[in-house]
Amino acid sequence: MVKQIKSSEVKTFLETNPQTVILDVRTENEWTSLGKPKADALNSKTYFITVSFDLSNWQKADPNFIENVRKEINKENQVLVMCAAGGRSMIAAELLEKEGYTTHNISDGFSGNGQDPGWKNSGLPTS
Repeated sequence: MVKQIKSSEVKTFLETNPQTVILDVRTENEWTSLGKPKADALNSKTYFITVSFDLSNWQKADPNFIENVRKEINKENQVLVMCAAGGRSMIAAELLEKEGYTTHNISDGFSGNGQDPGWKNSGLPTS
Protein backbone atom coordinates (compact mmCIF):
# COMPACT_ATOMS: atom_id res chain seq x y z
CA MET A 1 0.00 0.00 0.00
CA VAL A 2 1.32 3.40 -0.98
CA LYS A 3 2.02 5.66 1.98
CA GLN A 4 1.01 9.33 1.86
CA ILE A 5 3.30 12.20 2.74
CA LYS A 6 2.55 15.93 2.73
CA SER A 7 4.96 18.43 1.23
CA SER A 8 5.43 19.91 4.70
CA GLU A 9 6.97 16.57 5.76
CA VAL A 10 9.28 16.08 2.77
CA LYS A 11 12.36 17.91 4.09
CA THR A 12 12.45 15.90 7.34
CA PHE A 13 11.73 12.67 5.46
CA LEU A 14 14.66 13.25 3.09
CA GLU A 15 16.98 14.07 6.01
CA THR A 16 16.18 10.73 7.68
CA ASN A 17 15.97 8.68 4.44
CA PRO A 18 18.99 9.71 2.34
CA GLN A 19 18.43 7.04 -0.34
CA THR A 20 15.16 8.68 -1.36
CA VAL A 21 14.57 10.41 -4.70
CA ILE A 22 11.77 12.64 -6.00
CA LEU A 23 9.83 11.61 -9.11
CA ASP A 24 7.73 14.35 -10.71
CA VAL A 25 5.19 12.71 -13.06
CA ARG A 26 3.59 15.90 -14.43
CA THR A 27 3.86 16.90 -18.09
CA GLU A 28 6.56 18.94 -19.82
CA ASN A 29 4.08 21.81 -20.16
CA GLU A 30 3.45 21.80 -16.39
CA TRP A 31 7.17 21.79 -15.61
CA THR A 32 7.70 24.72 -17.98
CA SER A 33 4.73 26.81 -16.93
CA LEU A 34 4.49 26.06 -13.18
CA GLY A 35 8.08 25.25 -12.20
CA LYS A 36 9.95 22.19 -11.01
CA PRO A 37 10.91 20.83 -7.60
CA LYS A 38 14.62 21.21 -6.94
CA ALA A 39 15.41 18.27 -4.67
CA ASP A 40 19.17 18.65 -5.03
CA ALA A 41 18.85 21.61 -2.66
CA LEU A 42 17.57 19.02 -0.14
CA ASN A 43 20.41 16.55 -0.84
CA SER A 44 18.24 14.38 -3.06
CA LYS A 45 17.72 13.94 -6.78
CA THR A 46 14.69 14.79 -8.90
CA TYR A 47 13.54 12.77 -11.90
CA PHE A 48 10.99 14.05 -14.42
CA ILE A 49 9.05 11.22 -16.08
CA THR A 50 5.48 11.82 -17.25
CA VAL A 51 2.93 9.19 -16.19
CA SER A 52 0.13 10.42 -18.49
CA PHE A 53 0.24 12.76 -21.46
CA ASP A 54 -3.56 13.08 -21.67
CA LEU A 55 -4.72 15.44 -18.93
CA SER A 56 -8.34 14.98 -19.99
CA ASN A 57 -7.95 11.26 -19.19
CA TRP A 58 -5.07 11.39 -16.70
CA GLN A 59 -5.90 8.00 -15.20
CA LYS A 60 -4.66 6.36 -18.41
CA ALA A 61 -0.96 5.81 -17.84
CA ASP A 62 1.67 6.08 -20.56
CA PRO A 63 2.46 2.45 -21.54
CA ASN A 64 6.19 3.29 -21.42
CA PHE A 65 6.07 4.80 -17.92
CA ILE A 66 7.51 1.81 -16.02
CA GLU A 67 10.20 1.22 -18.63
CA ASN A 68 11.19 4.90 -18.49
CA VAL A 69 11.42 4.77 -14.69
CA ARG A 70 13.52 1.58 -14.77
CA LYS A 71 16.06 3.35 -16.98
CA GLU A 72 16.54 6.09 -14.38
CA ILE A 73 15.69 4.93 -10.86
CA ASN A 74 17.03 1.90 -8.95
CA LYS A 75 14.69 -0.12 -6.77
CA GLU A 76 17.09 0.44 -3.87
CA ASN A 77 15.90 4.04 -3.73
CA GLN A 78 12.69 5.01 -2.02
CA VAL A 79 10.66 7.18 -4.37
CA LEU A 80 8.54 10.18 -3.39
CA VAL A 81 6.13 10.60 -6.29
CA MET A 82 4.61 14.00 -7.11
CA CYS A 83 2.19 15.50 -9.62
CA ALA A 84 0.18 18.72 -9.45
CA ALA A 85 -2.24 17.77 -6.65
CA GLY A 86 -1.74 14.09 -5.75
CA GLY A 87 -3.98 12.14 -8.17
CA ARG A 88 -1.65 11.16 -11.00
CA SER A 89 1.19 10.59 -8.56
CA MET A 90 -0.94 8.09 -6.65
CA ILE A 91 -1.55 6.13 -9.86
CA ALA A 92 2.17 6.27 -10.65
CA ALA A 93 3.12 5.20 -7.12
CA GLU A 94 0.75 2.22 -7.30
CA LEU A 95 2.22 1.15 -10.65
CA LEU A 96 5.73 1.40 -9.21
CA GLU A 97 4.81 -0.54 -6.06
CA LYS A 98 3.61 -3.41 -8.30
CA GLU A 99 7.07 -3.40 -9.89
CA GLY A 100 8.84 -3.67 -6.53
CA TYR A 101 9.63 -0.03 -5.81
CA THR A 102 9.06 1.50 -2.37
CA THR A 103 7.01 4.63 -2.90
CA HIS A 104 5.29 7.45 -1.06
CA ASN A 105 2.74 9.73 -2.69
CA ILE A 106 3.21 13.45 -2.06
CA SER A 107 -0.48 13.92 -1.36
CA ASP A 108 -0.64 17.67 -2.00
CA GLY A 109 1.58 17.60 -5.08
CA PHE A 110 3.49 20.54 -6.48
CA SER A 111 0.65 23.05 -6.49
CA GLY A 112 -1.53 21.98 -3.55
CA ASN A 113 -4.77 20.02 -3.27
CA GLY A 114 -7.16 22.49 -1.64
CA GLN A 115 -6.36 21.29 1.88
CA ASP A 116 -2.57 21.34 1.92
CA PRO A 117 -0.39 23.89 0.10
CA GLY A 118 1.84 21.68 -2.04
CA TRP A 119 5.59 21.73 -2.65
CA LYS A 120 5.78 25.20 -4.22
CA ASN A 121 3.62 26.93 -1.60
CA SER A 122 5.37 25.18 1.28
CA GLY A 123 8.59 27.04 0.50
CA LEU A 124 10.43 23.98 -0.76
CA PRO A 125 13.10 24.71 -3.41
CA THR A 126 11.98 25.15 -7.02
CA SER A 127 13.52 26.09 -10.34
